[in-house]
Amino acid sequence: MSDPTVRKRRLGSELRRMRETAGLKLDDVAERTSLNAAKTSRIETARIGVKPDDLTALLDLYGLEDEAKRAALHGLAKDGGKRGWWQTYRDAISPAYADLISLEADARNMRSYQTTLIPGLLQTAAYARATIDAINMTSPQDRVNALVEVRVARQSVLTRPEPLEFWAIIHEAALRPRIAPMQVMRDQLQRLIDLAELPHVSIQVLPLDAPPHPGLAGSFALVGFPETADLDVVHVESLTSALYIEEPAEVSSYSAAFERLRAAALPFADSADLIARTKDSLT
Repeated sequence: MSDPTVRKRRLGSELRRMRETAGLKLDDVAERTSLNAAKTSRIETARIGVKPDDLTALLDLYGLEDEAKRAALHGLAKDGGKRGWWQTYRDAISPAYADLISLEADARNMRSYQTTLIPGLLQTAAYARATIDAINMTSPQDRVNALVEVRVARQSVLTRPEPLEFWAIIHEAALRPRIAPMQVMRDQLQRLIDLAELPHVSIQVLPLDAPPHPGLAGSFALVGFPETADLDVVHVESLTSALYIEEPAEVSSYSAAFERLRAAALPFADSADLIARTKDSLT
């Protein structure tokens, strides 16, 4: 059995929440639909997909009348096992990384806070290579090459016909690594300046002298979808793994944290000026 995709997990967790909100147990679902309790449980835990007719029956049972949300959930069911271009690189990327790329491909917007790195969607190939090589330490060069290709390919979400709306808050510390040759970092900072000119890309810098803020807990990204905020996901990455947070209350906490970071960060014009001055100071 293949690992469940984020689409399946989002659908399953939402169906579980709806069932619990309706005050129904798995046996209650079995009594009122053609689904037995074990199958409903496997759907909710993303171990299997759900057929359109079964999903319609569940949504009717749970009393969901919002047509937009019904369509969104059917879309998740239809694409539950969908695989994209990134599967070509399945030998180089982890299932968690593939999940992130899948989320970005489906998303309407993304809000990212980064403490020490430029967000992946804004990186130059040279900067990506330098940082991937450093983080992966002992990875063979062919795997580093593949990861760089994936990093650059991901950025197509910013140039598609309906581009991803991307809001990045970058800690000032991320602007200052001494990457050799120094031209790599200068080019990276210039790319930030250029991308900030796009109407769907917003970049703010959180200055070094900012007062204590929620970002002290670390980097994170909020991925939003066109259907409903109930299906938004938070991505938190570490050196060896990634965590996806899908519970609405927890996602809401991260959203509130991002708003506080946005308020603490420099305005757009001041952020662009700081990035430009930092670039000019690199020798």
